[in-house]
Amino acid sequence: MTALALYWAQGCHLCEPAKQTARAVCAELGIALAEIDITGDDVLEEAYRSSLPVVEIDGRRAFKFFLDEHDLRERLARSLPR
Repeated sequence: MTALALYWAQGCHLCEPAKQTARAVCAELGIALAEIDITGDDVLEEAYRSSLPVVEIDGRRAFKFFLDEHDLRERLARSLPR
């Protein structure tokens, strides 16, 4: 089953639009979405802070900085079982 993880942080101006896009596309395609707030987590902040928001599909980094709805939809559609 395809899963999407969105890493975000409080105060990130690109994160709120990314959350809205991810929620809409995942709901449309019936894909699980995990929203992970890295604020205050030293390990996650070290790994993700410089490239937020970060989207992983099935554990692989798929997007960073800007999340385009069309590109996300295409990438997720390709990852769905046929």
